[in-house]
Amino acid sequence: MSTENEGTAVPPAPSAPPVPVDAPAAPAPQGQPPQGQAPQGQAPQGPGPYAQDPQGQSAHGQGAPGDAARHGVSSSAPDPSWPPPPPPASPPYGDGGSGSGGGWGSSYQQPAPKSGRGRGGLVAAILAAALAAGGLGGGLGYTLAKNNDENTGSTTVSASTSGGDVKRDPGTVAGVAAKALPSTVTIEAESNSGEGGTGTGFVFDKQGHIVTNNHVVAGAVDGGKLTATFPSGKKYDAEVVGHAQGYDVAVIKLKNTPGDLKPLTLGDSDKVAVGDATIAIGAPFGLSDTVTTGIISAKNRPVASSDGTGSQASYMSALQTDASINPGNSGGPLLDAQGNVIGINSAIQSTGNGGFGTGQSGSIGLGFAIPINQAEYVAQELIKTGKPVYAKIGASVSLDDSSGGAQITDQGTAPVEPGGPAAKAGLKPGDVITKLDDRVIDSGPTLIGEIWTHKPGDKVTITYERGGKEHTVDLTLGSRVGDN
Repeated sequence: MSTENEGTAVPPAPSAPPVPVDAPAAPAPQGQPPQGQAPQGQAPQGPGPYAQDPQGQSAHGQGAPGDAARHGVSSSAPDPSWPPPPPPASPPYGDGGSGSGGGWGSSYQQPAPKSGRGRGGLVAAILAAALAAGGLGGGLGYTLAKNNDENTGSTTVSASTSGGDVKRDPGTVAGVAAKALPSTVTIEAESNSGEGGTGTGFVFDKQGHIVTNNHVVAGAVDGGKLTATFPSGKKYDAEVVGHAQGYDVAVIKLKNTPGDLKPLTLGDSDKVAVGDATIAIGAPFGLSDTVTTGIISAKNRPVASSDGTGSQASYMSALQTDASINPGNSGGPLLDAQGNVIGINSAIQSTGNGGFGTGQSGSIGLGFAIPINQAEYVAQELIKTGKPVYAKIGASVSLDDSSGGAQITDQGTAPVEPGGPAAKAGLKPGDVITKLDDRVIDSGPTLIGEIWTHKPGDKVTITYERGGKEHTVDLTLGSRVGDN
């Protein structure tokens, strides 16, 4: 499965015609309601990447025509003046671009340059307008209710306690969020050229280390600028301690580390079961400290993604969740129902249609997280040495997206590393690896993702085919330091 890492640009909202208003009906006899009058209500509000379907076909698309027309339909006769003239033509949804239907390692939407605040200002204006409209509607509703109360003598009943006084137990979503939010940060990364984006991270230890995705901070690795902002509003400058592109994990460290940091508790991703509740925290589309919920919808999902710079792809055997994850959630914690971190939110799969007139897509309920057992090991190595350490079998495999297994290539000067684990186990070019322990291997990227869930020195069982016959062999994984 090929996915995109989450982008960071905030898309503008589309223009839309106003909701039609019913024509006035003929006066009804006193004491009877007007016939055919449509009930009053509020117009529905709409929501504001690795874009292939499970069969590998392009999954880009646009909304069905006529969807908007279904809102605000009235049974009364329309006034001849309606509908009003159409607004100026705007680009169709998704016109900003669609991803290609390529194979493993397809690129994601590159973060938008931070220079110029026009788009952020537009979003702020849109949000403010929505709030203003909500306030106006509330005011009208209150006035009508008040007049109605005076005319009918009806009364209202108030709750005995306000929302702020309600006890929220630790096992509830609200309880988990209240405990975890103070230990999450919104990360802003800016390169030397001024380009940047927004992601998320969480407190890993009391020394000020923050764990996030490599693709969140990659632009700031070589002398760029990093800041981390807590929900309290406190902002700290930070620096990259180490980053692992293959794992898509990075560790940054706060400068002037505060003394009251509370690291999030790490869970055990190996014990997670399909159907377990999940809670995701992040900054989707720049909206910091957002909490969404869902379940674990699958485990050991092979995912490959790229940061869009033409460099090597990242591979993971991911936890899949339907908790809403969008651009900006990258690097944030995926929590279980007790508030333990079980994964790092890293990628989503969606249609290529971005909505809002852009090519940037949002959640369709297919999010992928790096299992925390793997991420914890990587983070600890990065803190110790600044470099990632990868497990390896010492053989080059084809990266073609297939279903028959991972074939050891016969290309290159040494497709099987002399003296490496695969050579010692008797593997040869042309062999097709179909299992690693009890995990079915259907392609080269799947094999890489599964190998990287292990540590160097782990013993594994390899099942492979040669000349139409199946063979099994044990080998001890070797190690490789660094991304090159």
